[in-house]
Amino acid sequence: MSQDNLIKLECTDCKHVNYHSYKNKKTIKGRLELVKFCFAQCKKHILHKETK
Repeated sequence: MSQDNLIKLECTDCKHVNYHSYKNKKTIKGRLELVKFCFAQCKKHILHKETK
């Protein structure tokens, strides 16, 4: 996997980058949104959005 497929997932509430993941940019054109556990400050499942 190359570095251009690497994405960061940021919490929508506290704005912390909690997760790093890979994305196939040929099949997924838009920004990725996942419900993940925010362990930085929120301590609950929150929507995480892809950042640059």
